[in-house]
Amino acid sequence: MRFSIWPSLNQSWADVVAVTRHAEATGWDRAYVADHFMVDGETADSEKLATVHEATAAIPALATITDRIGLATLVFGITYRHPAVLANWAATADHIAGGRLVLGVGAGWQENEHEQYGIELGRPGVRIDRFEEALTVIRSIFTQRETTFEGRHYQLTRAIAEPKPLQQHLPILIGGKGDRMMGVVARHADEWNMWGVPAQIAERRAALDAACERIGRDPSSIATSAQALWFFIDDESKGAAIVERVAPRAAVAGSVERLTEQVGAWRDAGVDEIIVPDFSLGTGAERTDRMDTIIEQIAPHFR
Repeated sequence: MRFSIWPSLNQSWADVVAVTRHAEATGWDRAYVADHFMVDGETADSEKLATVHEATAAIPALATITDRIGLATLVFGITYRHPAVLANWAATADHIAGGRLVLGVGAGWQENEHEQYGIELGRPGVRIDRFEEALTVIRSIFTQRETTFEGRHYQLTRAIAEPKPLQQHLPILIGGKGDRMMGVVARHADEWNMWGVPAQIAERRAALDAACERIGRDPSSIATSAQALWFFIDDESKGAAIVERVAPRAAVAGSVERLTEQVGAWRDAGVDEIIVPDFSLGTGAERTDRMDTIIEQIAPHFR
């Protein structure tokens, strides 16, 4: 089982670098960054505007300060990332990273950034149709000398892009959870991701397995990753109250022993990788201490 850190881009760049460098030095498997331009729901009328660093700039920058740790996105919104342009970026980023990139993509969801930037979001069905076309384009750009594609949302004519990714097969991770999205994952993904505690992941993983079986794909060929907010607290009742208040379906809390049990439940649900957001671990020394606790006291039970 992999253990990966998610350094929030909603903090100073110095803090992003510090978390990533610490993860690299202490045995974490990957570092993920999100792809948004603003905090969900934020507008110009908000009392204070959050820092939000941009993902396509962040990944190559992090690649130059690390040597081992995998680098991934969670996840690029295809609504504002043209697939041919994104594939071209990913190939170069993979070279910069020495073959360590995982390309995480999704259909798009955050309304305020689309409204403010004048980018069409579309109905869920339209988003999924567009997303599946985009995945076809991306994989073709990665693997073919030229790409001609005539779709409803994208049209390419003998499109070329060099270099190809350094990895012979650059992994594509898809974030999503709906029934129709599970079909898209089954057809296109190397890895699948969603927020959720073990029970939610188990139910959706079963839906993905069924989608794979319908098209004759081995479900085990798609890796599963999951993330949730982590809260270290020895008082179990207080931990339960925090989870209920913050995110009942996307948070875990408790002692090291209790959190170890939660990871075991994720593993039993079919999860291959746990992604830990750094923004629930505190800041500064407290955050790095908790990162060390996870990697030294919890991770060894599952590696």
